[in-house]
Amino acid sequence: MKVYGILNCNTVKAARAWLDANRQRYEFVDFKKTPPTQDLLVRWCAALGWQNVLNRRGTTWRMLPPAEQQKVTNESSAIALMLAKPSVIRRPVIEEGQQLLIGFDEGEYLKKLR
Repeated sequence: MKVYGILNCNTVKAARAWLDANRQRYEFVDFKKTPPTQDLLVRWCAALGWQNVLNRRGTTWRMLPPAEQQKVTNESSAIALMLAKPSVIRRPVIEEGQQLLIGFDEGEYLKKLR
């Protein structure tokens, strides 16, 4: 299992704490050290929808000028922004084989990661 995110993100911290408490083995990939590739983002967007991968609630999005926010109108423009600013990706993203999870939802983790 791979867990993608940023170390100081509270949601990532909560997800990792849950995984640790439930003895789930995983590899953590820090966006700050290893930004996601375009191929990875294309795959995530195809599976989850670009609207779900792009985090419009986070600080990075809110700090963007309105003109830059308005340019994000489709998958291609969202991926371009996520490549330029990986912290605008909703976190964590968990890959377990062919399964993808995004964000932290304990109920979903219980169903899908046990």
